[in-house]
Amino acid sequence: MGKYALQRLLGIIPLLFVVSVLVFMFIHLIPGDPARLAAGKEATLEEIQAIRVELGLDQPLWQQYVTYMKNLLQGDLGVSLKTGLPVSEMLASRFMPTVWLTIFSMGWALVAGVLIGIISAVNRNRWPDYAGMLTAISGISIPGFWLGLVLIQIFSVELGWFPTGGVDSWKGYVLPSITLGAGIMSMLARFSRSSMLETMREDYIRTGRAKGLAEFWVVGRHALRNSLIQVVTVAGLQFGFLLGGSVMVETVFSIPGLGRLLVDSIGFRDYTVIQAELLLFAVEFILINLAVDLLYGVLNPKIRYAGA
Repeated sequence: MGKYALQRLLGIIPLLFVVSVLVFMFIHLIPGDPARLAAGKEATLEEIQAIRVELGLDQPLWQQYVTYMKNLLQGDLGVSLKTGLPVSEMLASRFMPTVWLTIFSMGWALVAGVLIGIISAVNRNRWPDYAGMLTAISGISIPGFWLGLVLIQIFSVELGWFPTGGVDSWKGYVLPSITLGAGIMSMLARFSRSSMLETMREDYIRTGRAKGLAEFWVVGRHALRNSLIQVVTVAGLQFGFLLGGSVMVETVFSIPGLGRLLVDSIGFRDYTVIQAELLLFAVEFILINLAVDLLYGVLNPKIRYAGA
């Protein structure tokens, strides 16, 4: 497996190159002149041109990309057009709130979703199954921004149990993680149920029951472990989406994370920050997919990787 992991890591290099080209081109297609925005509304044409030269925007696009890649390989993500601060420092200060929000959201969603899926599969076409799937459908159907506002109204404004925004303590993550994880929980519950039902039709499950194994061991040790492969795939992909897709929740709950920073940067046309964030999200997503592939071998020892 070590050789396989090394091959996959090396295969990421050309993929990251393609991603960097796409992100760079996409950013430069956004309407607006970053030099004019950086200079301000009252700047003269000479001042705008001076800033354009300083930022290298007067150079051909291919030359701007070469300069960008040289700086990137040296760990230089550029300077924010809005604040004048290094982009790396801005990302570092916003990184952990988003990571903790993602971990809390995925944590409770994974546990609750898998449990609901197992209970629904074991009690197929009975009231626990109907209740579980009703919960799953509700979680997918309810808009996230509406759920967040309702939670704030009930648990923050009326009951006063949690803050309306910010993450000064663990309480600040409770309502945002519920909002962000509701849809993921619902999706995992449905995938867990369908995967469990498919696994429980296998011959080795019937053999285990025929040998007199307790239903707890048949479901927990044999069916669950083999059905988790599909669940891990969905959970891994959703974890990547959560890291880059918490924009709405961070805005509603005023969380100083990467999603909030991205919204502010888009409003100001802060190209360097937008470019760095999109590239960061792409790298996170690629690495999470690699981790999911490696986890397959842990869950199912029968899986053998080519060249491993």
